[in-house]
Amino acid sequence: MEYSTFGRHVAVDTWGVDFDLLNNAEFLQAQMVEAAEACGATVLSVQGKQFEPQGATVLVLLSESHLSIHTYPERGFAALDCYTCGETVDPQLAIDYMLSVLKPTTTHAKKLVRGMGELQVVEPEMKQVELV
Repeated sequence: MEYSTFGRHVAVDTWGVDFDLLNNAEFLQAQMVEAAEACGATVLSVQGKQFEPQGATVLVLLSESHLSIHTYPERGFAALDCYTCGETVDPQLAIDYMLSVLKPTTTHAKKLVRGMGELQVVEPEMKQVELV
């Protein structure tokens, strides 16, 4: 069988993030759109939900796939992931942007290379970028 779809999926657990950053769906939506644009993705729509008493979920639907965050402010935790199809948009750039916003003290990440047959799991190089 010939495989012809290429995609990268970066998933990150972040710990040690400020409560107020994680408990603001509106702020996170704006930052996630910036992150998507920073990696060259095309934003199709944005959905966010502020939970009570705390927590937020934001999903940015991309032409290339998606960028999402689920937060647990009471634990300083956020789960981030970005999947993009093709070779022109690098999901790692969106994740790096969000790490620069959230400034976690600890991160655990994996990158899946998808659409090439057997899933490849690699350790991505995580870094914070300078925000403009």
